[in-house]
Amino acid sequence: MYRKAFTLIELMLVVIIIGALVAMVMPRLTGRGEQARVQAAKADILSNIATALKLYELDNGEFPSTAEGLKALRDKPASGASWRGPYLDKDPVDPWGHEYKYKYPSEHQMADYDLYSTGKDGQEGTTDDVSNWEK
Repeated sequence: MYRKAFTLIELMLVVIIIGALVAMVMPRLTGRGEQARVQAAKADILSNIATALKLYELDNGEFPSTAEGLKALRDKPASGASWRGPYLDKDPVDPWGHEYKYKYPSEHQMADYDLYSTGKDGQEGTTDDVSNWEK
């Protein structure tokens, strides 16, 4: 009489096959999470926050000052006589948990203002920064 069950060799073979498949697939997936974070930061900078800043500028005649910063999109600043916000539902935070950096007027002359994320390392001026002047 034979029992219906898997032998140790059959189980080991299945584990080896699964291991080989994981070894082939994992390198392709590695780094995708970081790519997605960079794309999300670009979308925030070039579209979401940019739209809020443009609405603020339409209502108030100019962009928020550097001192007021992006907080002016959520809370009425002292200089915002025509403020019709809030222009954002929450304080803008990049995918790595850092606040977006904002400067007006722009230091890079590629836009009216500078808006950027310090990226994964949180350090300003490094290669992982995401900005509105480097598209």
